[in-house]
Amino acid sequence: MPRKDPDPLEKAPLAYENSDFLNSPDGRLFRMMAEYQEPMTRFRKERIQDTVVFFGSARFRALDVASAELELLENTGSVKPAPADEQPARPDELEASEQRKRLAQAAVEMAAYYEDARTLAGMVSKWAMTLPGRRHRYVITSGGGPGIMEAANRGAYEAGAKSIGLNIKLPFEQMPNPWITPDLNFEFHYFFMRKFWFAYLAKALVVFPGGFGTLDEMFELLTLAQTHKLAKKITVIIYGSAYWRSVIDMDVLADKGAISRKDLELFQFADTPEEAFEKLKAGLQEDMVQGAAWEREHVPPTGPGVPAAPAPDAQTLLGPDIAKTR
Repeated sequence: MPRKDPDPLEKAPLAYENSDFLNSPDGRLFRMMAEYQEPMTRFRKERIQDTVVFFGSARFRALDVASAELELLENTGSVKPAPADEQPARPDELEASEQRKRLAQAAVEMAAYYEDARTLAGMVSKWAMTLPGRRHRYVITSGGGPGIMEAANRGAYEAGAKSIGLNIKLPFEQMPNPWITPDLNFEFHYFFMRKFWFAYLAKALVVFPGGFGTLDEMFELLTLAQTHKLAKKITVIIYGSAYWRSVIDMDVLADKGAISRKDLELFQFADTPEEAFEKLKAGLQEDMVQGAAWEREHVPPTGPGVPAAPAPDAQTLLGPDIAKTR
């Protein structure tokens, strides 16, 4: 019996439009490459030269201390509040448990750190905007979420500067904070690619009080500096000495031989925005001297100031006149 002719086939999807392939284990390499190249393209377009990275807790809402309406979040980056019994006590709750009273005290403390991060980010941004050059220098960068991250982006926004948010896709609901420059708002799937972009552009790091994520990010960059895997000097400010000395005793690490005494010079403590700013500025000015010497040797001079228009892409700027595809 003769076989029936097959029905007409639909066109196969182009490989780069095949979502089943791109989202499969075999497509992982392309997803990782995209999380490198797409941010690189945007940073070039927005003329970002380097960054100052802020790390810190995301778990507290960004509200004024006087409002006393702070909420503890369910998880880092989440928009869902923690259960009622884990929320800090409010002033009108006389029968609050000892745990909730401790959380209330901590909430006020964390709100103060929020305000300090906001102030410091504004100080750095205002100073950076006065610097000459063809690109934006020392752009405030955060993990893109709430809490200290929001405070950093907010301080830069209020100073009239660009700022970057490197968010991460998590299993629970989260949103980028609204103070990030829209064209510099990123979301990553891979933690390691997000960490790459934290380290790759950073000339300075400010570590505010935080938890597991903050510790992880801080020690990752300190390890890169300690092992000389960063081909640059990075200024590290650990903000809030009382908090951090109660969390981890770096001197014990040196006393026990786990790190060298010289490793303690990889970071500095600060307790006020003014103190942190002066230490940051000293480190960044040293970086500028080295960078200016390199630019005089390698980069042709241009007009003053950073152009307002987005930079042309590499194809437009340097490549041959290749016809576009349709």
